[in-house]
Amino acid sequence: MFTDAVILAGGFGERLWPASSPSYPKQFLSLEDGISFLQASVLRAVALNLTGKILIITRKDLLDLAAEQCSLLIEGATPEIKKKLQEDLYIIAEPKPKHTAAPGILACHFLEKTQPEVDHSILILTSDHVIGPTESFVNDCKVAYECATQDNFVCFAIPPTEVSTGFGYIKTGDKLNISNAFKIAEFKEKPNLETAKKYIESGNYWWNSGMFAFTSKFFIQELKKCDIDVYNAFLSLPTSNPPKIGVCNGIKFVESWQSMDEAYEKTPAISMDNAVAERTTCACAVKASFSWDDVGSWDAFEKLFAKNTDKTELINCENCFVYSDIPVAICGVDDLVVVIKNGKALVMKKGSSSLVREAAKRMKDSE
Repeated sequence: MFTDAVILAGGFGERLWPASSPSYPKQFLSLEDGISFLQASVLRAVALNLTGKILIITRKDLLDLAAEQCSLLIEGATPEIKKKLQEDLYIIAEPKPKHTAAPGILACHFLEKTQPEVDHSILILTSDHVIGPTESFVNDCKVAYECATQDNFVCFAIPPTEVSTGFGYIKTGDKLNISNAFKIAEFKEKPNLETAKKYIESGNYWWNSGMFAFTSKFFIQELKKCDIDVYNAFLSLPTSNPPKIGVCNGIKFVESWQSMDEAYEKTPAISMDNAVAERTTCACAVKASFSWDDVGSWDAFEKLFAKNTDKTELINCENCFVYSDIPVAICGVDDLVVVIKNGKALVMKKGSSSLVREAAKRMKDSE
């Protein structure tokens, strides 16, 4: 199984405004069980029985919040999980957001710097998706590990459940000699509705989950071939002084690392998909047997809740959802989402989630 896991936990909290915001992105929101998206991702990483580290890479201004949520996980954990989180969990705060390729190579160099004797195999995880059951996820990760250790850039292919324009798609290529895995023939950006329908009808397209797997050595080599600018920006890290490690809320974090700061000044901002996945000749995918939802809208968020927020009264209403800090009564309306959080309110007709990002922008501009 993988030696290490890297959880990407940046983001600016626009799609689930006003519950999420730049200072409190989606990964910190709690679900019905009281566990946040980020905490659930950490527990998934723990379930993999990694021999190495769990890295959370986030924005500098989110460091304290991430450490606080990880610390809360430790409080209620079993002795085994508590030991893993206290010894092997590290938070790295990026000097500035530079999309996902930069944290990918940063993680590789950090792991090789701190454990040079290990051949690192790395699983890149999202921090704000809903995935289950854990057993299926772990089994699929075993397949991904087998693919990654054969010098592949590995994606997780999600079987589409609807015609969606909100996800990138993966086109199937030749089968691999590994069960439930295939070569990726092509990556497709988010399509329009007509194109998405054609993808679904063909049966040859899967959603791209945004989770990846590779060995550290392979990823660095492929980045050198595929995006020399990102590779060169981090070139000094292997010979640099090691990072200084501090503790925040009982959680280890990179307190300072001059070479990281210098690399981030040089590196372009580009996604791991655009920098490597779409350019390498070694991209493959594992067919996911787990359920997956990126919870990218209020329409999707509602599905996770069996009932409305407490102290909600719906009078002569049908199909309304309320997520609020304060008591709310709704009278004589149907098909609404009402969100009242952080001193702000959103009233949205169901199916209009695509407008929320614009609403968040306008409200910010008017402050």
